[in-house]
Amino acid sequence: MGKGDKKTKRGKINRGTFGARRPRIKKRVRTENKINVNKKVKI
Repeated sequence: MGKGDKKTKRGKINRGTFGARRPRIKKRVRTENKINVNKKVKI
């Protein structure tokens, strides 16, 4: 188990692939962006 092993996290990092051992990190959406607090209403 090491850099050449496809099934380990270290092997995934070395190959630049993703899977069960190394899932992609999803970007969280801020609640501020959902609510639109800072936007002013134009009349």
